[in-house]
Amino acid sequence: MNEWLDSLQPSLLLALVLVVLAILLALVLVLWVKLSKLRKLYKSMMQSVNVPDLEQLLIDHQQRLERLSDGFGQLNGRVGAIESNMKSMQSRVGMIRYNAFGDRGSDLSFSIAILSETQDGLVLTGIHSRDDTYLYAKPITAGQSQYALTPEEKEAINRCLGPAAK
Repeated sequence: MNEWLDSLQPSLLLALVLVVLAILLALVLVLWVKLSKLRKLYKSMMQSVNVPDLEQLLIDHQQRLERLSDGFGQLNGRVGAIESNMKSMQSRVGMIRYNAFGDRGSDLSFSIAILSETQDGLVLTGIHSRDDTYLYAKPITAGQSQYALTPEEKEAINRCLGPAAK
């Protein structure tokens, strides 16, 4: 290898060393600029959070994340309790109006079903005649009643449980 170096002319060797030196100098300058940008970003980040160093910032963020995670778990539990309560809430309604006496009068009689998601609730039926109005209530459990249901009451329950019922 020494023979190869000896065979090179000193000016060519000097030019080669200068090219390598220029490349290294350019690389150092690029790295210097990048480091300068990183320092500026670091300083601006650290000034905005008022902590002495990056380690403390990470510790603070970790503690905050743990508190948020605990709060999220509590909220999940509360949402679960609310959802289970909603299943027993009477949130479905179905109604039908009809003429209870055929050709006399108009459709002032009604049956209205008010049920939960578990199909528990009640059916109210109002029978309107010329002189009086009678109101009947029948409990519903699992979509069925222990009392005989009229066709109109069954229709109100079907409307309540149907896909269009809200």
